Amino acid sequence: MAGNDYVTAFAPASIGNVAVGFDMLGLAIAGAGDRVSARRVSAEGVSIAEVRGLDGNIHPTLSNNPAENTASVAAAALWDAAGQPGGLELIIRKGVPLQSGMGSSSASAVAGAVAANALLDTPLEIEALMPFALEGEKVASGGIHADNVAPSLLGGLVLCPPALLPRMVRLATPEGLGSVLLHPELLVDTAEARKKLARGYSMDQWLTQQGYLAGFMAGMATNDIELIRDCLQDVIIEPQRQSAVPCFDAVKEAALRAGALGSSLSGSGPSLFALCESNIAANVAIAMEQACRSCGYDCQSWVSSLTAEGAYVEEAA
Repeated sequence: MAGNDYVTAFAPASIGNVAVGFDMLGLAIAGAGDRVSARRVSAEGVSIAEVRGLDGNIHPTLSNNPAENTASVAAAALWDAAGQPGGLELIIRKGVPLQSGMGSSSASAVAGAVAANALLDTPLEIEALMPFALEGEKVASGGIHADNVAPSLLGGLVLCPPALLPRMVRLATPEGLGSVLLHPELLVDTAEARKKLARGYSMDQWLTQQGYLAGFMAGMATNDIELIRDCLQDVIIEPQRQSAVPCFDAVKEAALRAGALGSSLSGSGPSLFALCESNIAANVAIAMEQACRSCGYDCQSWVSSLTAEGAYVEEAA
């Protein structure tokens, strides 16, 4: 993309934790994401021309201060590291609801990094953008965890434990499996939700969750659907967070009754996800939506494969 003066990058929403892998697993979803347009300017630094919301209008709450937006922070981190002359002006178009558990801040950070990268004289490989996208995500979450950034960047199901960062591994997944992501009209602040988590866990809890994580990954690698079903469980984080989402029990039960392999919170919620066989995904989505609405909450859902595309440049000139 070297030589361009203007680009637009897209980065998808994502499912954080995937139930079994707190801060270690993430899954990209199709159909929802953020866009960042960037153009070269002569003035040094990165600025934000405007931030638009889901309705296309100027966003009522997100700041134009480049030090406070995950997209501009990520773009600036990359631009400064590359030593590029001049600067960038960004336009941010939000397609992921805020405080939704869908990786909203990560999608902006990834799109910002991908857009800035496309304007470098010598662009980096997509995997090399992880540290810069994480700098953006840190502004929103207050820490370094990649379970939304990594799948938004690479696509698919990604293993990204903090101990290995910036290394990440896109995992093989069985054909014929998909995801359903349901977003109820609720808000959960991720940073606040993290602060409320217990700091200590028993050895039994830790061993059980580690076993489920290992079994889940083995099931994915060996196409063992029943092993995936048995292991798609969260015995540590979900019990602490589910009460913040009043429709949680009803939606999860509806997903399982409809044939899902498992269901849990996406990130800290309020969104919920289910993994299921692709041929029943539409029915699972309907069941989850009906359960959510029966609890008095409007909602929206997305159905994806487990190999949904990661971030990319949509337009360049």
